Amino acid sequence: MRPSGRKLNEMRSVSIETGVTKHAEGSCLIKMGDTHVLCTATIEDRVPPFIKGSGLGWVTAEYGMLPRSTSSRMRREAATGKQGGRTVEIQRLIGRALRAGVDRVALGERQITIDCDVIQADGGTRCASITGGWVALRLAVDKLMKAGLVTSNPLVDPVAAVSCGIYAGQPVLDLDYPEDSEAGVDGNFIMLASGRLIEVQMSAEGATYSRDQMNQLLDLAEKGVAELVVAQKAAVNA
Repeated sequence: MRPSGRKLNEMRSVSIETGVTKHAEGSCLIKMGDTHVLCTATIEDRVPPFIKGSGLGWVTAEYGMLPRSTSSRMRREAATGKQGGRTVEIQRLIGRALRAGVDRVALGERQITIDCDVIQADGGTRCASITGGWVALRLAVDKLMKAGLVTSNPLVDPVAAVSCGIYAGQPVLDLDYPEDSEAGVDGNFIMLASGRLIEVQMSAEGATYSRDQMNQLLDLAEKGVAELVVAQKAAVNA
């Protein structure tokens, strides 16, 4: 039995509220169970120096956790003067995941930055950030298209992510914190809506895993991503 009482292949409840901030070109608040992340998109008419003049656009991301997003207060990273390794890893993951669903030629030479701020954490914050980040990105791109600044839709397919793992010897979908902290195997699966894989992060946390178990987790992830894509499309009225 899972601590939450969910079935092995059952997602947490998912909600995505859009237009939650005044100034960002795209914004949403995604809730996956008790994990809540604010995602905003900012459009800038510039790109990093390494692609300047190439005609290609760029999508990047920044990630952070509020001090009381967890059970005990964390110090703000700004107070320490540098980002932690986990933060850097996650924001790079979000950026490259979202870029996988973008036609950078169609986007044109501009940058869209996705900011993901974790308000409340209960496992799966990077997956929620990617899933909500795509919604914010889509809303920002819609504004570009409405203004006639982009002529063809640069978003080729929705991008979503979900965690899966081996908990108490059983493959489970969408780990919350009690499961994540005790899982023998932990994995994050990032996919396009078509089912094509962008990235898989799997590690043995307390026990090794077999090829068959990996396939079981992949099957669960496909189910979870499909459900998340439905929620994404509903949020942006696609």
